[in-house]
Amino acid sequence: MNYRHAFHAGNFADVFKHIVLTLLLKSLHRKDTPFCYVDTHAGAGRYDLTSEAAQKTGEYRDGIWRLWDMNPLPELADYLAAVRASNADGTLHYYPGSPAIARFFMRPIDRMVLLELQADECALLQARFAGDRQVVVQRQDGYAGLKAYLPPKEKRGLVLIDPPYESDREYEQVVEGLKVAHDRWSSGIFALWYPIKARPPIERFHRVLAATGIRKMLLAEFAPYPEDSSFRLNGCGMVVVNPPWKLEETLRRLLPELLDVLRQHPAARTGLSWLVPE
Repeated sequence: MNYRHAFHAGNFADVFKHIVLTLLLKSLHRKDTPFCYVDTHAGAGRYDLTSEAAQKTGEYRDGIWRLWDMNPLPELADYLAAVRASNADGTLHYYPGSPAIARFFMRPIDRMVLLELQADECALLQARFAGDRQVVVQRQDGYAGLKAYLPPKEKRGLVLIDPPYESDREYEQVVEGLKVAHDRWSSGIFALWYPIKARPPIERFHRVLAATGIRKMLLAEFAPYPEDSSFRLNGCGMVVVNPPWKLEETLRRLLPELLDVLRQHPAARTGLSWLVPE
């Protein structure tokens, strides 16, 4: 694959995705029993925003940069605390990937499994978590990993499915992966991220997801650009299976406020609905 997240780290899509991820991880703290976090496309774990790749696109300037010095909305405080933990000197230098966000919210009793197929990305990930007994890092296809690691021994937890969508079959693979994972662990929380460049492929994706028979799918979308160009990332979405209590209520309040900060066009929008109800 040619995709390298270093060019896009900290952009609006990362911000949206990791805010939702934070809310899901925090919801798992409501019980004292351990949970397991599984990341199917974990990436490098952390990204240098001063690198040539990040500076070339500058996408982080319309994402995390806009939030860095603002007084956070109450629902953003935990997310920003996780980002600040990667920047101990108080200067925005690094952006944490999903593994670093998840690690920040893990308690001593919790565990995470990080799967990454790209050799160089996986090597960075292994170095980052070397010696951490709560973290398993494997160079492995993420969809195959769903069969290998589910259900987890903890019986509680979250799976993030966040591929680069380079392949024409990626949407199909995401649905197939979700069906396999849900069959093995129907009580788990599953979060599926997807890009929005054009609406027809997304509508097909939603129809195929709804046809799986899996219940309780909450759909959240965040689009700071109008959806009239297939040549850029206009927005993104998350489908959350088995969403925790109050997630819908929190997102309904939070997403419009976040859009006010990250908006790029008057036609920007957010969306929140049940793709499949309970």
